[in-house]
Amino acid sequence: MIYIGTDIVPIIRIKKNIEENKDRFLGHIFTAIEQKICNDKATPSIHYSGKFAAKEAIKKALLSSKIINNISLKSIEIINDDLGAPLINIDCADIDVDPENLKVSISHAGEYATSTAILEL
Repeated sequence: MIYIGTDIVPIIRIKKNIEENKDRFLGHIFTAIEQKICNDKATPSIHYSGKFAAKEAIKKALLSSKIINNISLKSIEIINDDLGAPLINIDCADIDVDPENLKVSISHAGEYATSTAILEL
């Protein structure tokens, strides 16, 4: 079976959350590695938005597969390979998914970041 999750995020929403609740918001959603990756970019809010959309898309694909009932966004980590492609790490004992069977794509355009995740079981 193939399961799909998708999400779109207004970049301004994430930017506002960072400005108003920086440490609390970032610490609740993003790992230290993700924060370093995003903070090293010229416009961190764009990259945080993309990673946030990716986490939501992955969560939706996982939930629709029924292999889990819930997962925190911080348990889903989005890092990048040497070419910038997103890689997924999941820190949840209840999930046994081969990383080769879970893929994500992230895009930024104008005021939005969007992501699609595909899970094959």
